Amino acid sequence: MDVSRGFVKDVKRVIVKVGTAVVTRSDGRLALGRLGSLCEQLKELNTDGYEVILVTSGAVSAGRQRLRFRKLINSSLSDLQKPQVELDGKACAAVGQNGLMALYDTLFSQLDLTSAQLLVTDNDFRDPNFRLQLTDTVNQLLDFKVVPVLNENDAGCTVNKDSSGVFWDNDSLAALLAMELKADLLVLLSDVEGLYSGPPSDPKSKLIHTYVKEKHQAEVTFGDKSRMGRGGMTAKVKAALHAASSGIPVIIASGKGTDNIIKVLKGYRVGTLFHMDAHLWAPVKKTGAREMAVAARECSRRLQALSAQERKKILLDIADALEDNEELIKTENDADVAAAELAGYNKSLMARLAFKPGKISSLAKSIRVLADMEDPIGRILKKNEIADGLVLEKTSCPLGVLLIVFESRPDALVQIASLAVRSGNGLLLKGGKEAKRSNAIMHKVITSALPDRVGEKLIGLVTTREEIPDLLKLDTVIDLVIPRGSNKLVSQIKESTKIPVLGHADGICHVYVDKSADMDMAKRIVIDAKLDYPAACNAMETLLVHKDLVQNGGLKELVTELKLEGVDLFGGPRVSALQELDIPGTQTFHKEYSSPACTVEIVDDVQAAIEHINQHGSAHTDCVVAEDQKVAEAFLQQVDSAAVLHNASTRFCDGARFGLGAEVGISTSRIHARGPVGVEGLLTTKWILKGNGQIVDGDKGVLYSHKDLTVAS
Repeated sequence: MDVSRGFVKDVKRVIVKVGTAVVTRSDGRLALGRLGSLCEQLKELNTDGYEVILVTSGAVSAGRQRLRFRKLINSSLSDLQKPQVELDGKACAAVGQNGLMALYDTLFSQLDLTSAQLLVTDNDFRDPNFRLQLTDTVNQLLDFKVVPVLNENDAGCTVNKDSSGVFWDNDSLAALLAMELKADLLVLLSDVEGLYSGPPSDPKSKLIHTYVKEKHQAEVTFGDKSRMGRGGMTAKVKAALHAASSGIPVIIASGKGTDNIIKVLKGYRVGTLFHMDAHLWAPVKKTGAREMAVAARECSRRLQALSAQERKKILLDIADALEDNEELIKTENDADVAAAELAGYNKSLMARLAFKPGKISSLAKSIRVLADMEDPIGRILKKNEIADGLVLEKTSCPLGVLLIVFESRPDALVQIASLAVRSGNGLLLKGGKEAKRSNAIMHKVITSALPDRVGEKLIGLVTTREEIPDLLKLDTVIDLVIPRGSNKLVSQIKESTKIPVLGHADGICHVYVDKSADMDMAKRIVIDAKLDYPAACNAMETLLVHKDLVQNGGLKELVTELKLEGVDLFGGPRVSALQELDIPGTQTFHKEYSSPACTVEIVDDVQAAIEHINQHGSAHTDCVVAEDQKVAEAFLQQVDSAAVLHNASTRFCDGARFGLGAEVGISTSRIHARGPVGVEGLLTTKWILKGNGQIVDGDKGVLYSHKDLTVAS
């Protein structure tokens, strides 16, 4: 359910108004398919307990079509050669109303639903007694689960069709009835998706999902009026504003969709919403990409100016704030998970998206661990005497402004934000749309814990994908981009920016089980590496086994264990050729499953395993299980990956487990930082030279000593 449509859960009585352009085809004949779909949707709502009222147009258009036919067959050849006079609208209405209502009655009867016709005129509503009687009649019909079908009685109308009347078309009639009958929602069905910023035929026009009068009134350009009826979009907007100002939400949507009314009542972001509180939802004018980055840099400089103890307190405040708002965070995360399930996202994404019990406490704990670590800013890494009285220091300092683009995992936002605060960096975050609500609430909680003298703009949240290209152009104000997500995401970012990019595209991690391995240990490591968290980037994706394990049964033991745990197996050429294992062949060794599945292959020895990993792996995390120390050392030294492990699960390759407090990601780059990137990976260095008046002057009289000095611990 879209956040702006949350009110629909309280809707009981709904009025649906269908326009002439929906009821009829372009040739003026009734659109039987659309009318059938409309009636089916109203039947479903009626069955679900909604009180449904229909306001319909189309009588004049339908009647005009029938009268033109009658006139044609009753005219002589000479009559047809004379100038044709436009048919009287009242006569058309009289003929069309009868046929239109008969069709509605037939369609509803087929659905075991009863309808009732109510014709009204402008003058009727000038009579207070009529209004009371109308309300009473409609209420009685609704009590009997009957669908009242209302239309303006054009055949008997005696007033001009302009805005001086009580109502002036069926759109304004629908708005009037919504207020009179105390409806909870008014749906105006049109022949377009909703209100656009300009004519819908203009490619530059954009659909407005929520109309804010103060924002859109001057921006919207209306196209031609309805091809059939009196209204068009101008009339619909006028009616919608009238009803919304009285507290009745209105949605203008397409009547050509087969399930748009149902979607509206389920809270989908369909059409254009008019709501009396819409101005409160309107986002504040967006800060431009450059302004956001510059603001983050300014805040980071204020953060760096604080004492180490003050920066530590900020982290502790953030940890407390997360725990204090755990219920609110869980509610928003549950909403994201429900929306993702409805959208049909895959299981691996769902696993990364959902907060398991205790997750917030775990995140808060990791932040407190980070706060208790040595302050990383301004540490003297090296000290050297250049010459007498001239001392050079190499010190640690923040990189500046980081742009982190991540998918699915909202917990990444917390880890990254806490690392940015600890390292004194400004931060811009762009999370996946599937975690929109989780990211928004956690960003709000974290930034609310930042002191005013630093500023909440230290951590900016980018909310739309459209802003990313602009940010990637800001190589003068953003210092590092860290993408956390799919191979496609990382590749796209690397190709789109001059800013240094830190990260990994794939997590194709291997476990090699040598012939010298302790098989009980091997089984534990393999199962943990694959199943502790299958969607993680450090989960095992390929199992390599020494050829001798085929003969001694070790391979079969491992395969059986994996199958018993529900892991889908795909074999390389040598494994898939073994009929007794019954493992289908894999299409490629370069495969990251991110699910309970993996590739299995046989290799001749440790050198073959090393070659396989260096050729097909992603230089992320790889493990050898072996008791032979020479085999283990060869593997550890020659596998070209960011993390190489001996007799331990690949799942240990993690910033928190490595004692880094948290991680901003795992890097497979060979420059700057590699492996789990914690605070140190977000720092660079600054040279500080302290003297007492020395000058170069062609190096005359300067006696360089270049003597290392002890750095105080």
